Amino acid sequence: MNLQDKVAIVTGAASGLGLATCKALAAAGAKVVGFDLDQARLDEALGPNLQGIAVDVSNEASVKAGVDRVVQAHGRLHVAVNCAGILGPSKTLSKGELFPTELWNRVLGVNLTGTFNVLRHAALAMSANEPEETGERGVIINTASGAAKQGQMGQAAYSASKAGVVGMTLPIARDLAEYGIRVVSIAPGLFESGMSSGMPPKVSEAIVNMMLFPRRMGKAPEFAAMVQHVIENAYLNAMTLDIDCGTR
Repeated sequence: MNLQDKVAIVTGAASGLGLATCKALAAAGAKVVGFDLDQARLDEALGPNLQGIAVDVSNEASVKAGVDRVVQAHGRLHVAVNCAGILGPSKTLSKGELFPTELWNRVLGVNLTGTFNVLRHAALAMSANEPEETGERGVIINTASGAAKQGQMGQAAYSASKAGVVGMTLPIARDLAEYGIRVVSIAPGLFESGMSSGMPPKVSEAIVNMMLFPRRMGKAPEFAAMVQHVIENAYLNAMTLDIDCGTR
């Protein structure tokens, strides 16, 4: 899909991978609308040239209202990129205390249910598009994680949520194929972001030491470049792509 004049939404747009993705898609000619929880923070991050809408991805009504606003303003929707996510670290059992159920539900509510909320309302909007010459109507990209397969200590909820994103990619791609909508997930390793900055230094250093070349954290524009490639490469569908510098 050529991004010129296409309409895209990006969640988690106020920082990190989401913000970098907004900038990359806008530079490629798309009309980008960023979703995030805090309107003031979103406006500050995106600046005057990009639109932001306060949306809680874990709340279906909030997601529907946000997608409806985008369609009303621009008449259509072609691309949805799910970058919103939280960590919620806690051990399953620590000093006699169990992993809090409320925290578990919150992490899955944002990372997994939130992703599903956005993609299905986006898919509904995309299904109304006139197909391009290739038959394509839309592209949905979800953010998984290397933690889906190789979660660290204290990441039970986070890893479960990201494994869910990986697991639903193929069936949803199969569901939406008849509408000409592609679904791809990207699984980043350790990237420079607000999320990684909260990690204990020993944990982040251990992950970096597992990398091949270059032995460093990923940079948000590198993730955004992969998002752009997925959108532009029509033969990428129903798969999860790792971008982790060989971390094992």
